Amino acid sequence: MYDLLLILAIILLPLLAQFYITSTYNSYKKKNNTEKLSGFEVARKILDANGLEDIDIVSTSGTLSDHYDPSRRVVRLSNDNFNGESVAAMAVAAHECGHAIQHKEGYSLMKIRSMLVPVVNIATSLSYYIIVAGFLFQILNLVYIGIALTCMGLLFQIVTLPVEIDASKRAGVQLSSLGLALGNDSAGTKKVLTAAAMTYVAGVVSSALQVLRLILIYGRRD
Repeated sequence: MYDLLLILAIILLPLLAQFYITSTYNSYKKKNNTEKLSGFEVARKILDANGLEDIDIVSTSGTLSDHYDPSRRVVRLSNDNFNGESVAAMAVAAHECGHAIQHKEGYSLMKIRSMLVPVVNIATSLSYYIIVAGFLFQILNLVYIGIALTCMGLLFQIVTLPVEIDASKRAGVQLSSLGLALGNDSAGTKKVLTAAAMTYVAGVVSSALQVLRLILIYGRRD
């Protein structure tokens, strides 16, 4: 019974969070911001105001595929957000610029997250193979090692959460201080940024539950 509840929580939490961000984003995607600024224009104004004129802003395919690439110093905005003049486009563009500002200021958790990426990719790709091998060959120490490797994914999620929340806070400050989000735009951008943060909260909880489930299975190894 407990296993079923854990599995449902692991599956449903990210789905519910994704539904929340998608529905909120789609709602504010239909509402133009007061100044009718495109996501590109919002990003350019924020970057330039923070001495980041050398950072390029490019359009990329996909939906909500927006991200900041610190290695190439490029803000990539999905087509809808690059060209769109919606409240949602404004919020997303400002958030990605928040990451660029973090990079410029040497935000410590962002550095840690970047260093964890290659380690986490290897650890998570190997973890379940090691766990399965441990059970098949009854080498329980392998199971323990596999669970420990899975915890690297949880650690990455835990580090990522404050990085994303901080980027959203910086986005709100920039939109306000530069006079970009006026009137109802401010409330709308906050809702979009809050919804985005919830996906990372759900990711942390889901990863923690996955590790807990593996530990419970390991505890019943007999």
